[in-house]
Amino acid sequence: MMSENTIRPLDGVRVLELGNYIAAPTAGRMLADFGAEVIKVERPKTGDELRNWRLYSGDTSMLYRTINRNKKSIVLDLRTEEGRQLVLDLAAKCDILLENFRPGTLEKWGIGPDALNAANPDLVITRISAFGQTGPMSQRPGFAAVAEAAGGFRELVGDPDRPPVRVGVSIGDSIAGLYAAFGAVMALFQRETAKVAGTQGPSLPHRIIDVALNESILSMMESLIPDYLAYGVKRERVGGRMEGIAPSNAYLCNDGNSIIIAGNGDAIFQRYMDTIGRPDLGADPGLQTNAGRWERRDELDAAIGEWTAQYSREEALKILDTAGVPSGPINTAADICSDEQYAARNMIQQFTVDTGEAEPKQVGFPGIVPVIGGTSLPIRTVGPDLGEHTREVLETLLGKTPEQIDSIVNDTVGGLS
Repeated sequence: MMSENTIRPLDGVRVLELGNYIAAPTAGRMLADFGAEVIKVERPKTGDELRNWRLYSGDTSMLYRTINRNKKSIVLDLRTEEGRQLVLDLAAKCDILLENFRPGTLEKWGIGPDALNAANPDLVITRISAFGQTGPMSQRPGFAAVAEAAGGFRELVGDPDRPPVRVGVSIGDSIAGLYAAFGAVMALFQRETAKVAGTQGPSLPHRIIDVALNESILSMMESLIPDYLAYGVKRERVGGRMEGIAPSNAYLCNDGNSIIIAGNGDAIFQRYMDTIGRPDLGADPGLQTNAGRWERRDELDAAIGEWTAQYSREEALKILDTAGVPSGPINTAADICSDEQYAARNMIQQFTVDTGEAEPKQVGFPGIVPVIGGTSLPIRTVGPDLGEHTREVLETLLGKTPEQIDSIVNDTVGGLS
């Protein structure tokens, strides 16, 4: 574990997060992980809907605790004039604002980019939505499931003889969150560079980061579009394989576990085939290039599957590792929690958390990525209780008196500490 005195790159940066669910909060988490003070604004009584997603007991899910780690939670009612004014007051004290409401919502409330810019001409405004702030689909609502389909991703996931399926996490939201954090830091860097140079900083349009879920997915689709336009290729679902790359798949072992073997490199293929007792395939002239191997992928997968069926997962992986063939287990959560590699890099960090049981419990949370200084930075706090920092923020940032805070707390029903 690194010292708590570790320097974090975003120390001194303050962020106001108006986001719910996963996309904007993921951006906020990344900024908070690396030192930014992130103030998360939640609605009265219920807070962010994520508090109840995958909630097995207690009143706050581990999903919320994970995505909103290292943040402060305050409760404001944005439906009231007072709540909206407090947002503007806080924005004046911040460097970045994150939001993922439907386009036009902040404008309708009177706290859109123009109002925010009037409050703080240096503010970076990062907006995440289903289809972006402009264009004919901009006003449509949409979660990541819709965006993953619209961006071309869903069409490629699953087996070719079955309908498309979804991966087991909200990948569209998370990718959008990554882009939002990157965009916010880019704009912040541009702003600070201008200050150092003594030049005019970026204008309001260039301080608005517009992240669309569907575009975030599209940007990850590699050569899907150019392959179609250049060659007329329409990629299809190929199950556990990757289009045009072979042999690379999941293979069943004799203990019921499957392993991943990615022996598709030209330089690897021959020793891979030698390892599984099929030097004839390794020497076959028609299999010396990836294109040839893809054409005979069924034959190769059958040969590899026959070999893995003779061994347990651990036995097969040991043989492959000794031969220098890229391979690995398909880990469960239990596997990851006991994995030496993750432990060595501080990638599972323990916290005492209220899980709804009689006593708090030690719970591991995924570490901070990317690694700086050789090991994952320490998580400072897991996701806060609803309104845990309302009084602190209103007093320290806005200079509110205890009496004024009491009035705000009493007007904002529920969830305040």
